Amino acid sequence: MADATVIKRVKAALAEDPRIKLHSHPILVDLDADGALVLEGEVPTIAAKKLALSHAARVSGAVGIVDRLRVEPSRRMSEGEIREHVRDALLEEPALDRCAIRIDDRGSQLVCRAAPPGSNCGIDIRVEDGVVTLDGQVDSLSLKRLAGALAWWVPGTRDVINGLEVSPEEQDSDDEIAEAVKLVLERDPLVNGDRIRVRSRDGVVTLEGMVANEKESEMAETDAWCLVGVERVENRLETSR
Repeated sequence: MADATVIKRVKAALAEDPRIKLHSHPILVDLDADGALVLEGEVPTIAAKKLALSHAARVSGAVGIVDRLRVEPSRRMSEGEIREHVRDALLEEPALDRCAIRIDDRGSQLVCRAAPPGSNCGIDIRVEDGVVTLDGQVDSLSLKRLAGALAWWVPGTRDVINGLEVSPEEQDSDDEIAEAVKLVLERDPLVNGDRIRVRSRDGVVTLEGMVANEKESEMAETDAWCLVGVERVENRLETSR
């Protein structure tokens, strides 16, 4: 397809999805010199970001996607504040207590906690323009996903680049994604994870069960969207009032 046709089709797909809210959060769509599709702008939610990328990926003719989408933060925070919040969240998470936690600030590295003897787990935190980058190594895919969710929960975070490696290497699966979603729901103080059933298939997570209100339903759905490998969330949660 011609460049103009690709761009037009992507814009049409984005406009048709009301969850992206293109009228209030416009997205720039373009092609770079290599023919890769470029999406740039500030979107209202993590769901809107992932849905926009998914719609764009389905448009034929693009050789790749350059993701410059950022999520509108619930509160504007400085880089230092975001770093501190992410650091504290990782340090306070019991499942990560065998991981070294390090902060990369403009090229200098600060060790906040060293790994205990025999552990190769370590997470490096870097923040730039509201984008949190996690590098290093963890013991499982679930821990990688949990660390990413904790970074997303910081109010000032605009994007999370989860570059954590898993060692020993672990095969991903629907069951692994479902278990990771359950783990994150259990960690969220605003969600009663015990009342939510989780299913996963081919990157689509389905949430079922009863929650207290619409706010809890929205929080549970957002938690699922935070995880690496989740391409779509089907929210079938019912509210008691």
